[in-house]
Amino acid sequence: MRKNAKLMMLLGGLLVFALLLGGCAQSGAVGVLDINKVMSESPKVKEYQEQLNQKGQELTKQLDTEKPNITAEQFQTKQEAAYKDFLQMKQELETKIDDSVKQATEQVAKEKKLGTIIYKNGVAYGGTDVTQDVMNKMQ
Repeated sequence: MRKNAKLMMLLGGLLVFALLLGGCAQSGAVGVLDINKVMSESPKVKEYQEQLNQKGQELTKQLDTEKPNITAEQFQTKQEAAYKDFLQMKQELETKIDDSVKQATEQVAKEKKLGTIIYKNGVAYGGTDVTQDVMNKMQ
Protein backbone atom coordinates (compact mmCIF):
# COMPACT_ATOMS: atom_id res chain seq x y z
CA MET A 1 0.00 0.00 0.00
CA ARG A 2 2.95 2.31 0.70
CA LYS A 3 4.20 1.95 -2.88
CA ASN A 4 0.71 2.85 -4.13
CA ALA A 5 0.70 5.98 -1.97
CA LYS A 6 4.07 7.08 -3.39
CA LEU A 7 2.85 6.40 -6.91
CA MET A 8 -0.33 8.31 -6.24
CA MET A 9 1.67 11.27 -4.87
CA LEU A 10 3.70 11.36 -8.08
CA LEU A 11 0.57 11.05 -10.17
CA GLY A 12 -0.98 13.79 -8.06
CA GLY A 13 1.73 16.20 -9.07
CA LEU A 14 1.12 15.31 -12.68
CA LEU A 15 -2.62 15.66 -12.16
CA VAL A 16 -2.24 19.15 -10.69
CA PHE A 17 -0.08 20.11 -13.65
CA ALA A 18 -2.61 18.63 -16.08
CA LEU A 19 -5.47 20.46 -14.42
CA LEU A 20 -3.58 23.73 -14.65
CA LEU A 21 -2.86 23.17 -18.32
CA GLY A 22 -6.41 21.98 -18.96
CA GLY A 23 -7.91 25.35 -18.21
CA CYS A 24 -9.36 24.49 -14.83
CA ALA A 25 -6.98 26.92 -13.16
CA GLN A 26 -9.19 29.95 -13.73
CA SER A 27 -10.60 29.45 -10.26
CA GLY A 28 -8.41 30.10 -7.26
CA ALA A 29 -10.19 27.45 -5.19
CA VAL A 30 -8.12 24.48 -4.09
CA GLY A 31 -9.43 20.99 -3.45
CA VAL A 32 -7.75 18.54 -1.10
CA LEU A 33 -7.76 14.79 -1.71
CA ASP A 34 -6.83 12.25 0.97
CA ILE A 35 -5.40 9.59 -1.34
CA ASN A 36 -4.64 7.26 1.58
CA LYS A 37 -8.32 7.27 2.50
CA VAL A 38 -9.27 6.62 -1.13
CA MET A 39 -6.85 3.68 -1.30
CA SER A 40 -8.10 2.17 1.96
CA GLU A 41 -11.85 2.90 1.85
CA SER A 42 -12.95 3.21 -1.78
CA PRO A 43 -15.33 0.41 -2.80
CA LYS A 44 -13.74 0.40 -6.27
CA VAL A 45 -10.25 -0.08 -4.83
CA LYS A 46 -11.57 -2.80 -2.51
CA GLU A 47 -13.17 -4.52 -5.49
CA TYR A 48 -9.87 -4.52 -7.37
CA GLN A 49 -8.03 -5.75 -4.27
CA GLU A 50 -10.50 -8.62 -3.96
CA GLN A 51 -9.93 -9.55 -7.61
CA LEU A 52 -6.19 -9.61 -6.98
CA ASN A 53 -6.62 -11.71 -3.84
CA GLN A 54 -8.77 -14.21 -5.74
CA LYS A 55 -6.14 -14.45 -8.48
CA GLY A 56 -3.46 -15.11 -5.87
CA GLN A 57 -5.57 -17.83 -4.26
CA GLU A 58 -6.28 -19.47 -7.62
CA LEU A 59 -2.62 -19.50 -8.57
CA THR A 60 -1.59 -20.87 -5.17
CA LYS A 61 -4.23 -23.61 -5.35
CA GLN A 62 -3.12 -24.55 -8.85
CA LEU A 63 0.52 -24.75 -7.77
CA ASP A 64 -0.36 -26.81 -4.69
CA THR A 65 -2.33 -29.23 -6.88
CA GLU A 66 0.49 -29.66 -9.40
CA LYS A 67 3.41 -29.78 -6.96
CA PRO A 68 3.26 -33.49 -6.04
CA ASN A 69 3.28 -34.54 -9.72
CA ILE A 70 6.21 -32.47 -11.04
CA THR A 71 9.92 -32.08 -10.40
CA ALA A 72 11.35 -29.30 -8.26
CA GLU A 73 12.65 -27.54 -11.39
CA GLN A 74 9.25 -27.72 -13.07
CA PHE A 75 7.61 -26.43 -9.92
CA GLN A 76 10.02 -23.50 -9.75
CA THR A 77 9.31 -22.66 -13.40
CA LYS A 78 5.55 -22.81 -12.81
CA GLN A 79 5.92 -20.78 -9.63
CA GLU A 80 7.84 -18.06 -11.47
CA ALA A 81 5.23 -18.00 -14.24
CA ALA A 82 2.42 -17.74 -11.67
CA TYR A 83 4.22 -14.89 -9.92
CA LYS A 84 4.69 -13.09 -13.23
CA ASP A 85 0.98 -13.58 -14.02
CA PHE A 86 0.05 -12.22 -10.58
CA LEU A 87 2.30 -9.16 -10.97
CA GLN A 88 0.86 -8.44 -14.41
CA MET A 89 -2.67 -8.48 -13.03
CA LYS A 90 -1.56 -6.30 -10.09
CA GLN A 91 -0.07 -3.76 -12.49
CA GLU A 92 -3.22 -3.74 -14.63
CA LEU A 93 -5.42 -3.17 -11.59
CA GLU A 94 -3.16 -0.39 -10.30
CA THR A 95 -3.43 1.29 -13.69
CA LYS A 96 -7.23 1.00 -13.51
CA ILE A 97 -7.20 2.54 -10.03
CA ASP A 98 -4.95 5.38 -11.16
CA ASP A 99 -7.18 6.06 -14.16
CA SER A 100 -10.32 5.93 -12.03
CA VAL A 101 -8.89 8.35 -9.44
CA LYS A 102 -7.72 10.72 -12.15
CA GLN A 103 -11.04 10.70 -13.98
CA ALA A 104 -13.06 11.14 -10.77
CA THR A 105 -10.76 13.93 -9.59
CA GLU A 106 -11.12 15.78 -12.87
CA GLN A 107 -14.91 15.47 -12.71
CA VAL A 108 -15.04 16.77 -9.14
CA ALA A 109 -12.71 19.65 -10.02
CA LYS A 110 -14.99 20.70 -12.86
CA GLU A 111 -18.21 20.28 -10.88
CA LYS A 112 -16.90 22.20 -7.88
CA LYS A 113 -15.07 24.74 -10.06
CA LEU A 114 -11.75 24.03 -8.39
CA GLY A 115 -8.61 25.29 -10.05
CA THR A 116 -6.38 22.76 -8.34
CA ILE A 117 -6.70 19.56 -6.36
CA ILE A 118 -3.72 18.49 -4.29
CA TYR A 119 -3.02 15.61 -1.95
CA LYS A 120 -3.91 16.20 1.67
CA ASN A 121 -0.51 15.24 3.04
CA GLY A 122 0.94 18.32 1.32
CA VAL A 123 -1.55 20.78 2.87
CA ALA A 124 -0.95 22.42 6.23
CA TYR A 125 -4.08 24.54 6.18
CA GLY A 126 -7.13 25.21 4.05
CA GLY A 127 -8.55 23.74 0.91
CA THR A 128 -11.85 22.01 0.25
CA ASP A 129 -11.81 18.30 1.09
CA VAL A 130 -13.06 16.44 -2.00
CA THR A 131 -12.08 12.93 -0.89
CA GLN A 132 -15.60 11.56 -0.50
CA ASP A 133 -16.71 13.20 -3.75
CA VAL A 134 -13.87 11.47 -5.62
CA MET A 135 -14.69 8.11 -4.03
CA ASN A 136 -18.35 8.54 -4.99
CA LYS A 137 -17.38 9.25 -8.62
CA MET A 138 -15.18 6.14 -8.71
CA GLN A 139 -18.13 3.79 -8.12
